[in-house]
Amino acid sequence: MTSSLLQSLNQIFEAGIAISALSLFLRALTFNLRDRVSRSFAIVLACLVVVFSGEAISGAVEIGNVQDFWLKTQWVGIVFLPAALVHFSDALLETTGQPSRGRRSKLVVIGYIISFLFLLTLFFGSLLGPVTFEGPVPHLTRTSLSTFFIAIYLIAVIFSVWSIWRAYKRTKLRVSRRRMWYLMAGVLFISFGTYPYLQIGSGFAFANPEIFISLATLGNMAVFFFLLMMAYAVAFFGVPWPDRLIKSRLFKWFLRGPATVFIVLFMITFARESGNYFESNYAVSIPIITAITVLFMEHLITLIFPTLERLFFNSGDQGNIQLLQTISDRLITTGDLKQFLEAVIASACDQLQVSTAFIAAFDQGGIEQVVQVGDKQLLEKIGLDQTLLERVSESQNGNQSVFAWGDFWLFPLFSPQKGSLLGLLGVLQSGKLPLEENQRIAMNLLGERAALALDDRNMQQQIFNALQELEPKVDMIQRLRAATRYDQREMFTDLDLLSEDKSVNQLVKEALSHYWGGPKLSESPLLSLQVVQEALKENDGNAVNALRSTLKEAISRVRPVGDRRFTAEWILFNILEMKFMEGRKVREIALRLAMSEADLYRKQRIAIEEVSKVVLDMERIARSDGNGGES
Repeated sequence: MTSSLLQSLNQIFEAGIAISALSLFLRALTFNLRDRVSRSFAIVLACLVVVFSGEAISGAVEIGNVQDFWLKTQWVGIVFLPAALVHFSDALLETTGQPSRGRRSKLVVIGYIISFLFLLTLFFGSLLGPVTFEGPVPHLTRTSLSTFFIAIYLIAVIFSVWSIWRAYKRTKLRVSRRRMWYLMAGVLFISFGTYPYLQIGSGFAFANPEIFISLATLGNMAVFFFLLMMAYAVAFFGVPWPDRLIKSRLFKWFLRGPATVFIVLFMITFARESGNYFESNYAVSIPIITAITVLFMEHLITLIFPTLERLFFNSGDQGNIQLLQTISDRLITTGDLKQFLEAVIASACDQLQVSTAFIAAFDQGGIEQVVQVGDKQLLEKIGLDQTLLERVSESQNGNQSVFAWGDFWLFPLFSPQKGSLLGLLGVLQSGKLPLEENQRIAMNLLGERAALALDDRNMQQQIFNALQELEPKVDMIQRLRAATRYDQREMFTDLDLLSEDKSVNQLVKEALSHYWGGPKLSESPLLSLQVVQEALKENDGNAVNALRSTLKEAISRVRPVGDRRFTAEWILFNILEMKFMEGRKVREIALRLAMSEADLYRKQRIAIEEVSKVVLDMERIARSDGNGGES
């Protein structure tokens, strides 16, 4: 009974790790795939998905051929995991301001090549032997090549931990150092918790099945825990959001993902064990239990998450944060304002028994009709001009009243707080002034409602203008915060390069568009890059030629290896060379590359992004050389 429960618990964690890793993988693809650390971590996650999916499914099936297939599938992930960890550790070290000068990058490539060679030996049956049922669970037997793989595996893990340790030593902030510890411990536990030890300890497992299953379960628990810790640490890379928002989003993902998955798996396991105990058919209840559990968890998370967010992520400005979070629900959009004012003039028409009315708002010294109903010809003849403005100013002193203007009665609308004139409520004349008492009271009330809406509209417009002015500054600060989490030298980055309006992609595009001469090249902020300054010596002190040579070098690095061809892998380089270096027209390039002009523009944008990445890499290396960095 104890062995069965441990086996079930172990299977829950195997499936939970696979599903959580898949969820994290999709999250990485969605949010911050542009960041190298996140991309390399996504590869680690993909390996874990394959490993634990194969392990979980192979333990659940009983057919020998199927077990053999899933056990080998598990090893596909194990084979590539060492290279993925080396890649991940190299990306971490580069993030702290220590880019590779080529040696570490070559080592990453060599690691993937070795993994691919081991994959071939796996398919040809050289890496592993046949399936054996010796021990608590089936597993693939070891061969002489397996021993060699274990040695490579250990070397890769040691190198990865050493690289992360170097990154830790270069990190100065306490919070960043703590996250580096999470990553270092995560690499260790995931490396040693993922390897199938039945290959080297099947005798011990056969003699002590309960101890082995207990150790395997504890190992999977540790892998799951440190997988979440690594996901937490990696979530801060490559995103400009504040820490509060990153933690909140990650916590919500945890509740909707891993927490829900584990509860569903637990309920399914409970139903299966109960069915076996009472000797009843439990298969029918599994879909029902799954659906009810998922719906219940989603509803529960929706209810309790705002409270949990306030409890765990309160930074001291909760009132302001809550106000900003709910401001979208309180905003009056143009459509909302129009609907409300249409209701106001509909009520005014009912009160005075007319069919034509309008509401106009004062905007920058002019008058604009916001809403109108009725006879369009009459409305066009109103004459909302400067003469009317003078008439309103002369006859009104901050008190709401009514006066005739052409065929309409006009009711001035004043701000409830400032007393300033906001607009006019115009209604087609239906008699003579003054109005009856009940009509006057009703129109005054409707005027107050319309004035309130127009006043809110003006205040919100001021807020929008302030936010638009503030947005690039806030974005710059957030991006600086993100850049300096692990490398404090990024604080000295040229602010023009961080500004969204002058992003690197845009600057590179502008410089390339004037590659053979023009202000977008000669006056480009890219001239201040250190890599361009270093190129001055080779260009006789000519800054424009230095920038041109830097761009040419960046484009050459996009070029694939070998002779030039017009194949898919050469498309980006061909576009760059023909468009910017040779100055050909778009239609000519599209015909030469056999693609539509729309597709050409999309590919051109991707090509410029690739050149921008190369320029940034060249700049990081130049700065690292200038600061005496090591590879």
